[in-house]
Amino acid sequence: PFANENISEITCHGRGAQWMVPSIRTVVDIGGQDCKVMALNDKGKVVEFVMNDRCAAGTGRFFEGMARVLDCGLDGIASLERQGKDACTITSQCTVFAESEVVTLINEGNELDNIIAGINNSVAGRLNSMVRKVGLAEDVALTGGCAKNAGLAAALEKYLKVKVKQLTYDPQIAGAVGAALLAAEKKAAQ
Repeated sequence: PFANENISEITCHGRGAQWMVPSIRTVVDIGGQDCKVMALNDKGKVVEFVMNDRCAAGTGRFFEGMARVLDCGLDGIASLERQGKDACTITSQCTVFAESEVVTLINEGNELDNIIAGINNSVAGRLNSMVRKVGLAEDVALTGGCAKNAGLAAALEKYLKVKVKQLTYDPQIAGAVGAALLAAEKKAAQ
């Protein structure tokens, strides 16, 4: 009841990520339900963004579904040691259809590590397209819970051909940090 202003999640993630690493100019936020890519100026202001909020493709929900089908847990999908050298191809963007593809890959005898690499490559490919829409500017950071997926970060680096910077704090709290910073700045200006 005491809130008197709304600040977008996009603005908060951009501000929080750049506060953690001031050189950040591109933020890829992969949450449980959506993913967003933001281009930032040198002050942390969002100058362009794209968002996938139509379905769970490429989100935490997607990874949870894949982990369930593979019975390997989210840690199994995220582990760099579990990224196969001969990644399988996952073509479906729809979580339900991608699960069917994964079941088929298992039944065909593909190695679990190659399927996991294929899942991370599939999401990284979609994120790459989103990044290209806003324009790739270094440095790049991942925020949100899926930023803890080292396999996804490595796959995204291959697509973008740049290193993804590690944030100095838990990437899952970047949005909350940004909100707190924006609120503090607003209060100080009063």
